[in-house]
Amino acid sequence: MICPGVSYTFISELDLNKRLSLPADIRIPDGYLEKLQLSSPPFDQPLSRRSRRASLSEIGFGKLETYVKLDKLGEGTYATVFKGRSKLTDNLVALKEIRLEHEEGAPCTAIREVSLLKDLKHANIVTLHDIVHTDKSLTLVFEYLDKDLKQYMDDCGNILSMQNVKIFLFQILRGLAYCHRRKVLHRDLKPQNLLINDRGELKLADFGLARAKSVPTKTYSNEVVTLWYRPPDVLLGSSEYSTQIDMWGVGCIFYEMAAGRPLFPGSTVEDELHLIFRLLGTPTEDNCDTETLWSYESKKRISADEAMRQPYFRSLGPRVHTLPESISIFTLKEVQLQRDPGYRNSSHPESGEARICSFHLFSNHKAGLPGQRD
Repeated sequence: MICPGVSYTFISELDLNKRLSLPADIRIPDGYLEKLQLSSPPFDQPLSRRSRRASLSEIGFGKLETYVKLDKLGEGTYATVFKGRSKLTDNLVALKEIRLEHEEGAPCTAIREVSLLKDLKHANIVTLHDIVHTDKSLTLVFEYLDKDLKQYMDDCGNILSMQNVKIFLFQILRGLAYCHRRKVLHRDLKPQNLLINDRGELKLADFGLARAKSVPTKTYSNEVVTLWYRPPDVLLGSSEYSTQIDMWGVGCIFYEMAAGRPLFPGSTVEDELHLIFRLLGTPTEDNCDTETLWSYESKKRISADEAMRQPYFRSLGPRVHTLPESISIFTLKEVQLQRDPGYRNSSHPESGEARICSFHLFSNHKAGLPGQRD
């Protein structure tokens, strides 16, 4: 009902999306915009947190009935992940359902994940769309991606195109550099926590073990990071580490993509250390403090930002370094996935080069990554 003499600000869906930071493809419930014309403060005034929360709730956020469960994707100690569909957008989502009554400590990792992801907005980090809290569960609603890197490698027989290895590695480093600039350590990098969609976009996921504090720090447990991707300083008991903890994992993942097999598949901490020492030599007072090819001293590992600038990535073009954080590298015509070959020629120049590059990711950045062979 329009009253004479009363000034109204007519709100479009675009205005509403911008005001509430909603995705562009959101479906606004019938009649909601008309109701908002009468009840909402003028759009030139700031929206209070309480008003924003109420508006989002009326649209359907924070409600279980907004999401339809489809297939179960996986189950862990305290959480089950379902493929789902949002009634607000009709898009697929991933529903991470955390059982609050299962064990006393279970919500801690979920709370940590929520607190970090709501502030991390990047094209190579999985998007947290919504949070649904009930008495029995906490459901985190994520964007849906088709598979993780482990599944991707399995699907192509662990033989990836070297161009695809390069593109995936760059995206890992791009997402990680964004986290590290914000003092966020992922701490659990592994192929299963790197999600890939059908376009080839790779996104860091599962921030349950991540931390956001000033770094380096001595307060963390050394029982973090999946064994195969855990750096030797942590395996040896160090609890003082910084962003370099993630870079060891990046190097292991890079090697695994290029070689088609894990680098250090240890079954126990002792076995893991044995595999590392067998390849790199037993750490001594000398090689812990000098510039060796693969440094045991974490401070000598290359940073994610420095790794992105290496000549190895020159073929991706200069514009990959100037894209806005929220924009995918696949918006650039020079970045395209290739068909994975189904075989690996060990004499292929980029195959050997990538293996060497993976070692340099652990070492002092002065050594640099080798340039690409044309």
